[in-house]
Amino acid sequence: MTRFVLLLALLTAFPPLATDMYLPAIPHLEKIWQQPLFVINLTLVLFFVTYCISLLVYGPLSDRFGRKPPLLTGLFLFVLASLLCAFSINIWMLIGARTFQAMGAGAASSIALAMARVRLESGKREKVFSQISVIMALAPMISPMIGSLIMEHFSWPWIFITQGFMGLIAFVEVCNTRESHDGGEGDSFSALLRNYVRVLGNFRLMGIVACNALIALPLFAFIAGSSSIYISGFGMKESLFALFFGANAFCFMSGSMTCMRFGKKIGTLSMITAGYTGILLGGLWMLSGILLSGPWHFALPMGVITFSLGLSRPPSHNLALEQVKKDVGTASSTMVFSYFIFGAMAMFAVSLDWSDKIRFIGELSVASGGIALSLWFVLKKHLYIVSRTDT
Repeated sequence: MTRFVLLLALLTAFPPLATDMYLPAIPHLEKIWQQPLFVINLTLVLFFVTYCISLLVYGPLSDRFGRKPPLLTGLFLFVLASLLCAFSINIWMLIGARTFQAMGAGAASSIALAMARVRLESGKREKVFSQISVIMALAPMISPMIGSLIMEHFSWPWIFITQGFMGLIAFVEVCNTRESHDGGEGDSFSALLRNYVRVLGNFRLMGIVACNALIALPLFAFIAGSSSIYISGFGMKESLFALFFGANAFCFMSGSMTCMRFGKKIGTLSMITAGYTGILLGGLWMLSGILLSGPWHFALPMGVITFSLGLSRPPSHNLALEQVKKDVGTASSTMVFSYFIFGAMAMFAVSLDWSDKIRFIGELSVASGGIALSLWFVLKKHLYIVSRTDT
């Protein structure tokens, strides 16, 4: 079981592995290719847009043909595209290669959740999701450090070679994992559409999906804007930026560990409520700037926001999956798609020529946290809960 949990963690960590390791190279690529941040960040924005679209395909395919065939296909494409990224000679070639890399990464995240839904019981699943979130948090903590070390001792193409090697490890592990679903759900394009109609018509599921998508906005704005804020704005070296970025990821991990340790005592609904509230309060703190100056004006409130995300994400994912009895792959794809497509929009928005990116992220946190919390108070009265611990 431990090996299966580690595999799930690696698969769901593909997006941060494919982005955070690359962040320290962004200011360098701005200089050597003489391109503005808006153009360079297309390698992030288009990655997530393509990634999100691919999720809508892999989920239903895994329902029809089983989990392993589409997953192995996606991992093979990820490894190949990573090598193309490494050999890119200009920004446009890198953007194209990153697009293909995203097509492969989409298989990992969407199918991993579906595998967990089938192989694990509901009570154990929430604990495993918390464990996965803790392990996943190590990816954004370690990835920028690896990227900065590669930039210091080698060159940026080796970042993508490293990513390709990680994809190869996942490919081998999936080959050695037993199939968790025999397929056979749906056999035509019309059947695929019916799957999505059923999922989109499930207001309980889609309500949770909407809340999770909203709170993704400040996180992805931070990911896309952090290197510009810390390195270009505050004049940090890549290694110091990696530490600040890693500390923020540690806050996410701490939230997930709190969920794992005290989840049964606090209760699923209460943890989600606390998480959404923390995002709102963190945004208000960032906007006020009380008792803060320099990079701490950004880092500490952002730490509150990411802690709150880590606290609310495992129980909300588990609760969302409890709202469906079939079309689990489609539901999983829809959930991850919404999360990352909103994230891609936030990445695009923060890449624009804002005079104060920190204030923009603070305003985004207040808006997303406030709307999600309001929607949650209306929604939670109608949810189907298998094991209620907070009544």
